[in-house]
Amino acid sequence: METVILAVVIAVVVLGALGGLIVGSRRKKPLPPPPPAAPDITAPPAEPHVGDEAETPREEPRRTIEEVDLPGGSAPAAVEEPPVVEELPPTEIEVPEPTAGRLVRLRARLSRSQNALGKGLLTLLSREHLDDDTWEEIEDILLTADVGVQPTQELVDGLRERVKVLGTRTPEELRGLLREELLKLVGTDMDRVVKTEPEDRKPGIVMVVGVNGTGKTTTTGKLARVLVADGNSVVLGAADTFRAAAADQLQTWGERVGAYTVRGPEGGDPASVAFDAVKEGKEMGSDVVLIDTAGRLHTKTGLMDELGKVKRVVEKHAPLDEVLLVLDATTGQNGLVQARVFAEVVDITGIVLTKLDGTAKGGIVVAVQRELGVPVKLVGLGEGADDLAPFEPEAFVDALIGE
Repeated sequence: METVILAVVIAVVVLGALGGLIVGSRRKKPLPPPPPAAPDITAPPAEPHVGDEAETPREEPRRTIEEVDLPGGSAPAAVEEPPVVEELPPTEIEVPEPTAGRLVRLRARLSRSQNALGKGLLTLLSREHLDDDTWEEIEDILLTADVGVQPTQELVDGLRERVKVLGTRTPEELRGLLREELLKLVGTDMDRVVKTEPEDRKPGIVMVVGVNGTGKTTTTGKLARVLVADGNSVVLGAADTFRAAAADQLQTWGERVGAYTVRGPEGGDPASVAFDAVKEGKEMGSDVVLIDTAGRLHTKTGLMDELGKVKRVVEKHAPLDEVLLVLDATTGQNGLVQARVFAEVVDITGIVLTKLDGTAKGGIVVAVQRELGVPVKLVGLGEGADDLAPFEPEAFVDALIGE
């Protein structure tokens, strides 16, 4: 009997414990979360409707995050800033050397390569007996120096007559005689001023011509420096549209001294570029327009005809004031052939001799002037930017015969 009672008590205790566990587990079950009180403002804003905002440019500007007021609080938003434009430093304008006396300053450089002519002549003239063989040697020196046959004969005849009359010949007297005779050949009475200041209008118009390889574009750029150094404003016309980078080269020369360059598409019409350059020079009130033409091969008749077309088109604005022919002084007699052909197409008014400080013979100055009947107005004596100088006969002859 006692055993039965004990079993009943144990069963009651076990049932009570199980009931407490079930009730405790029900009390610990979490309640579902309440609904949000406000919308989620961290989500990106909706796209604006057409007409609400201006269209976004293709090139997106930089954005910064700033606090802006929104319903229900503040949140970060993208704010546009204008794009940063990098400013380039201004091109530094160079100040060219003054042109007055520039050839005199360069005379030492010229004399180092040219005074073999003068020294050779002075040595022969200093001989005790000047026989026919000596005079033939003098003729040979002059012909080798590219003076030309007719000018050589004139110089020898003049020297023979004056030496015969003089009798005694000191070194100083001989040098004086030779200087005088050379000056007669070179010419001291020719007008060597580059015409850039017409009386009735502006601008002066200068066209530069020559075959490939003579340094024509470089000479045009250096001439711009000469004109700027003399106080002129210059416009450059890059009418050499056939040679790669010719317009870039000329524009670089112009930018260095503040000259404006008119250019056209590569392979375009040179006459059109030249016409536009003169038109631009008029509108800008410039003093001078320099037109660089293509390096014409003098054996190509079609190209020479086109050069004549450039001249005709430019003259619809105004007559050309100068047509400068650029010749390489080292080419000697071949340069004279080029000069003849160009003179048939355009009216050459002046000559520019480049590379006169190298292996060139000084006598080419005399020969080319005789061939064309026009003066040498400028000479190039080196690779420097200011190595183009107005031609001065006295300084040139002094460089030939030495001090």
